[in-house]
Amino acid sequence: MLNDIYNKRIIELAGNIPRLGRLPDPDATATAHSKLCGSTVKIDLKMEGDKVTDFAHHVKACALGQASSSIMASQIVGSTASELRELRETVRKMLKENGAPPEGKWAEIKFLEPVRDYKARHASTLLTFDAVVDAIGQIEAKAKQPAGAQG
Repeated sequence: MLNDIYNKRIIELAGNIPRLGRLPDPDATATAHSKLCGSTVKIDLKMEGDKVTDFAHHVKACALGQASSSIMASQIVGSTASELRELRETVRKMLKENGAPPEGKWAEIKFLEPVRDYKARHASTLLTFDAVVDAIGQIEAKAKQPAGAQG
């Protein structure tokens, strides 16, 4: 039943999203959009080496997109690029392949597990994860450019 995916914790997370807004000088900006529902998440990311040092986002999404963005914003600073790539894959598998939810600092994602039964809601739930991985890729690509080619 649809009420299962909009549980109390999802509503709490959606109503209390940290790090809303934009960063003044991000290393990368990425937008993820769901054509199906119209949800959009735009993120700004700063990294030093392999670690996230700052994050902000603009979230125009349903409660599920807001809840996943809330979890991301509360845990992302200090995370590594490989951890975040692995996280996106874990969440994708949780929704699409009956995989287990992540553990540790990302354990709250378990509250999104009932979404697996509603394929139309997968895209909005994954937006923040897709945008973060996109931004990491942009930062890594810039780092590989010769010094004179940047800017």
